[in-house]
Amino acid sequence: MQRGLPRTAGHVEGVKAVRTAVRSAVHAGVQTLTLYAFSAANWARPAAEVDALMRLVRRYLITERRRCVEQSIRINVIGRRDRLSGPLLRAIDHAERLTAAGQRMQLRIVVDYSSQYSIVRAAWRANRRSNLTPTGFYRLLHEVDHSVMPAGAVDLLIRTGGEQRLSDFMLWEIAQAELYFTDCLWPDFDRQGFQCALDDYASRQRRFGRLVTEPH
Repeated sequence: MQRGLPRTAGHVEGVKAVRTAVRSAVHAGVQTLTLYAFSAANWARPAAEVDALMRLVRRYLITERRRCVEQSIRINVIGRRDRLSGPLLRAIDHAERLTAAGQRMQLRIVVDYSSQYSIVRAAWRANRRSNLTPTGFYRLLHEVDHSVMPAGAVDLLIRTGGEQRLSDFMLWEIAQAELYFTDCLWPDFDRQGFQCALDDYASRQRRFGRLVTEPH
């Protein structure tokens, strides 16, 4: 809307930015890349926009799965699935099965996702389990979210568009994550922008509550 175009046009450009981000992540040696495509809160948007977003997700899965196979990228769509359409569910299933052998990078696409919902559902499953560890609870989160393999904690969260909030995104997983905020809109977030975020992350000192040991 900032450029006088409908939001759907921005979403189309956003898909191009996804391709750029995937290429940049592979080039940088990133092992797991998680992209927020559609949050549970996005159902409140106009129906036409929701339909357009779902079509874009489905089209991306169909058009990119072969490329992901060639680059050994494993696709995993995380989030709820009980509210998705049959055609989208079939596209998800096909993309995940076709790319299951990928080992170079795991590409997690977040669709109909709410971290609060996931935590509550995992807690409900954990209710009768004694001596549950954080690792065990994390496994329950993976089950709730349809995660095909443990992705580990988030190291770096990149938020574009000038927003400085977490928007219910992986609240458990980002407990020790570094946060990077940029005013750049997602459709304009190119390889250089991605690299700037990685460079900024590399310059930070991650102590995880410990003191830094000074060299003698």
